[in-house]
Amino acid sequence: MKEQYDFKKQEAKWQKFWEKESIFKFDSRKSGKIFSIDTPPPTFSGKMHLGHAFSYTHEDIIARYQRMNGKNVFYPFGIDNNGLATAKLVEKANNVRFFNLERKDFIKLCQSTLKKLTPDFIADWQKIGMSCDFSKIYSTISPESQKISQEHFIELYNQDRVYQKNSPILWCPECQTAIAQAEMEDKEMPAFFNEIEFKLEAGGRIIIATTRPELLPSCVAIFVHPKDQRYKDFIGKTVIVPLFNQKVKIIADDKVDKEKGTGAVMCCTFGDTTDIEWFLKHKLPLQISLGKDGKMNKLAKEFVGLPAKIAQRKIVEKLKEKNLVKDQKRITHAVNVHERCGTEIEILPTKQWFIKYLDLKDQFLKQSIKLNWYPPYMKVRLDNWIKGLGWDWCISRQRYFGTPIPVWHCEKCGEVILADIKELPIDPIHSKPKKKCKCGSEKYIPEKDVFDTWVTSALTPQIALSLIKDKKVRDKMIPMSLRPQAHDIINFWLFYTLARSYLHLKKLPWKDVVISGFVLDPEGKKMSKSKGNIIEPQKIIDEYGTDAMRFWAAQSALGEDLRYSQDEIKIGKRTVIKIWNASKFALMHVENYSPRLTDIKYLEDEDKWILSKFYEAIEQYTNKMDKYEYSRAKEIIDNFFWKNLCDYYLEIVKSRLYNQGDNKTKRAAQFTLYNIILGSLKLYAPIAPFITENVYQDYFRKKEKIKSIHLTRLPKLEKKLYFKKTANDFELVIDAIARIRKHKSEQHLSMKADLKKVFIETKNKNKLKKYLPLISELMFVEKIELK
Repeated sequence: MKEQYDFKKQEAKWQKFWEKESIFKFDSRKSGKIFSIDTPPPTFSGKMHLGHAFSYTHEDIIARYQRMNGKNVFYPFGIDNNGLATAKLVEKANNVRFFNLERKDFIKLCQSTLKKLTPDFIADWQKIGMSCDFSKIYSTISPESQKISQEHFIELYNQDRVYQKNSPILWCPECQTAIAQAEMEDKEMPAFFNEIEFKLEAGGRIIIATTRPELLPSCVAIFVHPKDQRYKDFIGKTVIVPLFNQKVKIIADDKVDKEKGTGAVMCCTFGDTTDIEWFLKHKLPLQISLGKDGKMNKLAKEFVGLPAKIAQRKIVEKLKEKNLVKDQKRITHAVNVHERCGTEIEILPTKQWFIKYLDLKDQFLKQSIKLNWYPPYMKVRLDNWIKGLGWDWCISRQRYFGTPIPVWHCEKCGEVILADIKELPIDPIHSKPKKKCKCGSEKYIPEKDVFDTWVTSALTPQIALSLIKDKKVRDKMIPMSLRPQAHDIINFWLFYTLARSYLHLKKLPWKDVVISGFVLDPEGKKMSKSKGNIIEPQKIIDEYGTDAMRFWAAQSALGEDLRYSQDEIKIGKRTVIKIWNASKFALMHVENYSPRLTDIKYLEDEDKWILSKFYEAIEQYTNKMDKYEYSRAKEIIDNFFWKNLCDYYLEIVKSRLYNQGDNKTKRAAQFTLYNIILGSLKLYAPIAPFITENVYQDYFRKKEKIKSIHLTRLPKLEKKLYFKKTANDFELVIDAIARIRKHKSEQHLSMKADLKKVFIETKNKNKLKKYLPLISELMFVEKIELK
């Protein structure tokens, strides 16, 4: 082994080796239990961020552990390059907007941009040590994925689970498309709570409170609570909307919050979801003053063409001129924004496609119970989301790039014509049905909308398993073994996949769900580009190495957020160096040694102690990893390696190793070192794959005859190497050494400083007596007296 470990050179070397030798390639013909992972396909929306490196490290630790535990691991790699996120990346990369290009031209631009950027995108994931089978890469925009997505849509349509209708829908003015309920997030934003005077037609006035005065042109009613004594005489009367002069009724409804604002609120079609409820319940007129581009239409009169925010300011100014703003309070409140772009969501009536599933909420909750949740408390997030669902799933998007919805509409009677399964994937814009409509017409209007990206991403188990050609093997792998993902997309990816699996198969998509947390900045704030606190993993890897970064990521418990700490990264790097140096020291003493089980009869007590400690570490490590508690498993191997092996055993055994004779006690030390170093490398391998591979290849491969450490089996619990009583007795030695070291440290003495006499108080004089020569020699003590 070389004097120093060059992580930059070696990590690149072993990454190429794994790919060239197909170390992680899945073979469906291989014997053994299959462990299948529904790998999160990273969204193709720009550079990898530290959160990616963090959570993908967790799932890779699990994959590597299961592989070394004897499982046949199916771990494909996917890219979610379908839909809005990719389209926005293409727009930014090429400085264009999709609606300024012809549909075919924008799709072509997306495809060429993907082809250009994808190799570097995949390389980022390989660089963090992902042990995916990179010969099995799927793309959510590929023809194969589009076919699966379209086929499942047709299946649901034939089950009467898909419908199209005009309906108030969540709309993003920036992206100019409908979005689903799961794509909203709450963002705290400043606003003004305006109290505005409305004149009653019969005389008098009523003061309403609103944060959205720009929607006055859309006002269709004023609501008060039926038990609010202030307004009992107002119910049923007509008011005139200021500036826009439409006449609307005052209506009573229990949903009004009497304590908020003035207790009187305007209903606009549509300001929020409550407006939708009132619109439907009270059969109110539809009055839309806001366009799909977020600008005011002709109903806004003199404010037509203004963006909503500017119109809001102008309308308030006009109201103030007329003395109609009676009060104005600055507030901060939660606003629904589109999670893709951060734009405030509007509600507009548009024609959209939906999957009907509100009637299945109880069934979805039962499926949630069947899942094995790690950590268990994350289950409540999914359950609360399911219970709170108020809309069917809007699956259509008014974009160009995505999986086309495979239908046509009869120009004569409006009948929906489904594509033939045999012709999928299909784009209805560039093809026609091969049959007449039932009304006899052959004229069709192609559907121009595409699927929301989650419609396809919710089918990742089916898409991933389609990579396996053996149908018998494929069918046995549903449900898959594991879904690893972050907690922020439980209501997106996890719920949608669970729902689709139930709708199509009446089965769980996977048995276990492992949830990881977020990476926070050193101050505990969520990282984002807008805050300027993003840390790129590539920079960390260049300075400290991938293994060091993985050590840092592995310390996070399931489901918990973790602050980024450069000090912790440095600790990871020190561990890598320690593994190298400890291995280098040990292996130079076993260079010509061939392990023989017969050498165990020559074991000294210190050998029996470290072997027993290792036995216990294996048992605890395996127990934690089987429950996906990789952070606890890391603590266990760290404690054994740093404390028991490096701090004590290597120091104790040095004199025996430097003995030049081929005597029995030296062979026993060599036997112990060989097995402990190799075993420690194996336990570290899922967490630090590069340094462990390097040491294994430098020394152990010739003796073990297995191509990679990651194809070896984890160390076994060998009962014949567990000496519990001897190990317990030897703990007295370790305790004595620790106390003498502490004394020397407190006295600022070198560990090799001679001590004339040491007194040890103990209740185990007889047990400790035989170890006094060992303690004296190791700690440079002339005489030890037991008390």
